[in-house]
Amino acid sequence: MTEASTTLKKLTVQRRDELHEAPGQTAQALRLSGVAVENTEVEGLWFGKVFTGPGEISGAHHHGLAETGGYVFKGRGFIRFGKRYEEIIYMEEGDFVYVPPFVPHIEGNASRTEELVWLTTRTPGNIVVNLDDEDIAELEIDYQS
Repeated sequence: MTEASTTLKKLTVQRRDELHEAPGQTAQALRLSGVAVENTEVEGLWFGKVFTGPGEISGAHHHGLAETGGYVFKGRGFIRFGKRYEEIIYMEEGDFVYVPPFVPHIEGNASRTEELVWLTTRTPGNIVVNLDDEDIAELEIDYQS
């Protein structure tokens, strides 16, 4: 491959204090785009931060055909899924999670005092499908701190 036959995309840096809200949002899960079509020449990838305040729980949603990988950067979180969102998995700082395409879920902060911060990546992009009028079971959340 020669330089003449290749056009390279521009290498860019998105500064932490200059990140913008991602186009796809869900209540109680603020998404900021780090590497995305809105701020780079990337194709087929979204990588960003997701913030959930103390004790907050997102609305029900899924990510369409996007595969999602998440990393708990700060705090303690949970994901609810399955029939009536009755299944729950808790995650601590340093844990990774994979959410397959089209799997409805709810994310939450399992702390009443600390913010939850995820690093999240999606391919082919930040697809967000919010689900209204879902039948959601009442569950007792194991809040710590």
